[in-house]
Amino acid sequence: MADLAIVYEHPLWFRPLFAALDARGIDYVAIRADDHRFVPGASVPPAPLVLNRLAQSSFLRSAEHPLFYAAALFDEWERQGATVINGGRAFAIDSSKARQLSLIASLGLDTPATRVVHRAADVVAAAEGLRFPIVVKANIGGSGAGIVRYDNLSELKVVAAENGFPASIDSVLLVQEYVPARGGRITRLETLDRKFLYAIDVEGGGAFDLCPADACVADSNIRLTRADPAPALIAAAERIADAMELDVGGIEVMIDDRDGTPRFYDINALSNFVADPLTVLGWDPHEKLVDYLQQRIARA
Repeated sequence: MADLAIVYEHPLWFRPLFAALDARGIDYVAIRADDHRFVPGASVPPAPLVLNRLAQSSFLRSAEHPLFYAAALFDEWERQGATVINGGRAFAIDSSKARQLSLIASLGLDTPATRVVHRAADVVAAAEGLRFPIVVKANIGGSGAGIVRYDNLSELKVVAAENGFPASIDSVLLVQEYVPARGGRITRLETLDRKFLYAIDVEGGGAFDLCPADACVADSNIRLTRADPAPALIAAAERIADAMELDVGGIEVMIDDRDGTPRFYDINALSNFVADPLTVLGWDPHEKLVDYLQQRIARA
């Protein structure tokens, strides 16, 4: 049995993490979710400590994605005594934008005005009382997938008549006010061990795919800069991470240009960190992650 198991799906995203683990001589096994199987009640975990590195966007790469399978797998391993980093509760909330917003709002923090439905036929009625433009979002998304902007009610009704709204793999949709982000940027606060690690500002020119990692920015117009969020935003991000039991992940907020309100709108438990970290941050977050993993291995 290895000291650490890493469950992942994307074949390229975790090379920097594997390289950092190799450099430290950590005994780990990397497990692709493809071709995996388990026996309920009888599957010995591959390590006492498991790192969940499954992306919600995996459904974009395979119709037979591992998202729902992984939820059952992590539950099985936790019942068998393993510790899963970003385990059951974190993974469940990561898998639902609606649950993310409910958690954020329960902490007294502001979010975009949102209505949640489970039938496309209810989208137009759900938009009543919201300020246009609005966006319709898939509850399970990733990499900007499943988000469409509508500028007025007439446009929304036309799309409804054509049954043209985005689809979510769990049939849940969010009808949400489009928030004009001040300066055209969002701030992503990364957390580790439920504490603030660093922050970046992301400018995407109006795009919805604002993934800041190497695998995402190569062919995009995303602009990344180091950010210094106000202490209140850092404290809010840490409260969100703690409430979600998020061991490592990014929390996204934008300043509503209409009234200056910070609105938290997304939590991403898959942190590939920022592209070119030595240039953007001056240090590599993977080293901090490996420090944390070594501490958790010792405890496990």
